Amino acid sequence: MKHLPALLLLALAACSPTAPKAEKATSPASQQQVLLPLVISTATGTRRFAVEAALTPQQQEQGLMFRKSLEPDGGMLFPMNPPRTASFWMKNTLIPLDMLFIRTDGTIAFIAANTTPYSREPVSAGVPVAAVLELRGGRAAELGIAPGDRVAWGRCADPAGKGPAGLDFCPSRAR
Repeated sequence: MKHLPALLLLALAACSPTAPKAEKATSPASQQQVLLPLVISTATGTRRFAVEAALTPQQQEQGLMFRKSLEPDGGMLFPMNPPRTASFWMKNTLIPLDMLFIRTDGTIAFIAANTTPYSREPVSAGVPVAAVLELRGGRAAELGIAPGDRVAWGRCADPAGKGPAGLDFCPSRAR
């Protein structure tokens, strides 16, 4: 009985929701995540990326929080099924990001460029989207990516068909 308060305190600390989530970002599950091929067709050419797909509610909640860097041609895709008006914030995100909001026809509806790390200000396109793509801050401008450009991913983005099955987004080519 004498040690009960100490045990309760230890158990409480272990279950605390304020425990650092940084450990989750480097857990084996996040390290084993499959990279998804993604292409953006711009006025000046095709841009190729290998992005993580946030498919589960837990992955979508974690997003790119606590990451200290992001590869130039890396990022994270948040598919919305069914399409919906998505709103993101930068809480616990250490690096600036470009957020590309992608319509159901594959075109980019809106780009929130160089979003502010740690900001709790909601970012949204204000229209239903099929997905949101997060890239390293400033990358969209560097590559000339603009609203109206077309996005595809999965096997639709990889002519060799190397993308994981079931994660394909193949909008029609007509503009």
